[in-house]
Amino acid sequence: MCKRPSLVVFDLDYTLWPFWVDTHVDPPFQRTSDGSVQDQNRQPVNLYPEVPAVLERLHSEGIPMAAASRTGEIQGATQLLDLFNMNRYFRYTEIYPGSKVTHFQRLSQQSGIPLSQMLFFDDESRNIYDVSKLGVTCILVPNGMNLSVLSQGLETFVRS
Repeated sequence: MCKRPSLVVFDLDYTLWPFWVDTHVDPPFQRTSDGSVQDQNRQPVNLYPEVPAVLERLHSEGIPMAAASRTGEIQGATQLLDLFNMNRYFRYTEIYPGSKVTHFQRLSQQSGIPLSQMLFFDDESRNIYDVSKLGVTCILVPNGMNLSVLSQGLETFVRS
């Protein structure tokens, strides 16, 4: 069996969805009759196209997941996870302003999983830099999460 991460952690803004939840959209959000999600101005709110497939793949392989976001719009981000039905995938969530280092220390405490057994996807180089110093395998996500980036991350983790 291949070496696998014990926990895969995703940033939210510009990693799972193509916006900053605290500046580019206007909470509260709602699901429309056709199942789509929109903000209070009726603007559509979407995930990156392959995000559901990414989460489903990890879920089907039995790999636990978590969300870690530094957004100040905690309620909006939490509401979107609910509306997009992503809570069923995330065993842990750390959503509040501050350092991603704190997010990961808390994830490790809550889960009992060593930092070295985690794989992290984020669009911001500074977060990748900070969290990688903890021993977490980190993958920069340049254009939104997709299956190719997931495969790259899993391969990087195996080699780490």
